[in-house]
Order: sequence, then structure tokens, then C-alpha cells
Amino acid sequence: MKKEGHPDYHMINVVRTDGTTFQTRSTWGKEGDTLKLDIDPLSHPAWTGVHRLMDSGGQLAKFKKRFQDFGLKSS
Repeated sequence: MKKEGHPDYHMINVVRTDGTTFQTRSTWGKEGDTLKLDIDPLSHPAWTGVHRLMDSGGQLAKFKKRFQDFGLKSS
């Protein structure tokens, strides 16, 4: 295989939302760079089970009003 066809894997530092860090191999950045995560399994609703619905421009209110007869619970 051609040498230029492979990505450059190197060690980087990853900082989670709670401040914990770990090292991993990646093609992101350069050797020793630090990647700070905005969302990770410690804070994302898909893993934490805590979901918040945000109403932007009244869209959520319109939805609730439209489907109120279907027995949706409000939070």
C-alpha cells in the first residue's frame, strides 16, 4: 500500500465536561493536542436519561396545543 494513503495516528489528550482526562489515539490535531468536549456520555441526555425540552419560538407550545387530545403529558 501507498504510505501517503494512511492517516497520521498520534496520541491526544481528551478532557470531558467534568474535567477528567484520558489519552487516546486519533487523527485529530497534532501529537499532544488537547480536545475539550462540550458533550460526552457524562452530560448527554441519551446516556444520562435526563431530557429537557427547549421551546424556541413557541414551537413546543404549538405542538402541545395541536396534540393535546392525544394524552401527552406535560413536564
